[in-house]
Amino acid sequence: MKASIKQISEITGFSPATISNALNHKKGVNRKTSEIIFQVAKEIGYISENKISKIKLVVYKRNGLIIDDSPFFSVLLKGVESECRASGYEMVMCNIDQNDPDYKEQVNAILNDTSSAVILLGTELLDDEFPLYMNGNSPMVLLDCWSSNFPLNAVLINNADSAVNAVQYLVNRGHREIGYLRGRFRIKAFTSRSAGYSRALSKNNIPLNNQYIFTVSTTMDGAYRDMKEHLKKGAKMPTAFFADNDMIALGCIKAFQEFGYRVPEDISVIGFDDLPFCEISSPRLTTIKVFKYEMGQLAVRRVIELMKNGGKINTKTQICTEFVERDSVADLRSGIKKGGK
Repeated sequence: MKASIKQISEITGFSPATISNALNHKKGVNRKTSEIIFQVAKEIGYISENKISKIKLVVYKRNGLIIDDSPFFSVLLKGVESECRASGYEMVMCNIDQNDPDYKEQVNAILNDTSSAVILLGTELLDDEFPLYMNGNSPMVLLDCWSSNFPLNAVLINNADSAVNAVQYLVNRGHREIGYLRGRFRIKAFTSRSAGYSRALSKNNIPLNNQYIFTVSTTMDGAYRDMKEHLKKGAKMPTAFFADNDMIALGCIKAFQEFGYRVPEDISVIGFDDLPFCEISSPRLTTIKVFKYEMGQLAVRRVIELMKNGGKINTKTQICTEFVERDSVADLRSGIKKGGK
């Protein structure tokens, strides 16, 4: 027998009108009722994930301070686009802003559009927003974000371990006074990098000195201005810094140089992301390479897997990084820059 609304009504006990409203995402049907209806509709074959022809790349913005100011994301998006094309799916990109008056309605519509799967670029997503994304009816993968409190399928950077490796590199080159250039907007990735920074210090029996932790804006110009204010107040500098990302590192380096500090002779700096600027900055920035394009591709592959096989098990895929040694770290053991230069 062909699956029908009448059959769904007989199984669930809800009226055909309620079922029709739920399946068409009309207002007036509560979330729990809608979930039951969609579940039964899928089980009897009234709705099939095989009907999905589009993958929506949803870019979430809390304030745009990370998303809008970095070329990091253009490469990530290219990875998503190329894999969608190669897999035969149309990619549709949409932006959602937490400050929009109809923000929650937008999210609900996206997550319950059963003709599309969703890849949510959640770089700026914080824990208070996660509950809104937990009960959709479309296959969804979270990209560049994760929360242990709200398990979702996710593809993200191995942030903490990467930070540990960066700080260990500084320790191996004789640095014991190691500071942290901390982004003011505390996205989940930065929180993990901070944990890695602290872990590496502890591992090497180096006390964490709060005097060496400087909070700055997450934009390059903002980090430059904020660090200048710290320097004007006579802040004591460590011999080296680990920065939350390259934008912060490069902005602070400009401030250091204006105040007469030589990089790396007086202050060494390591960034995170390996943006194109790093190769042409002066000095060239030592940093952590993130495989942005490949992250986008893997997110598409995972959401296609969910479309085909369902999502009974959530997975968290962490992408390992690569340390890129350039010219912004001094070797205090021998008084020379990296690599014997």
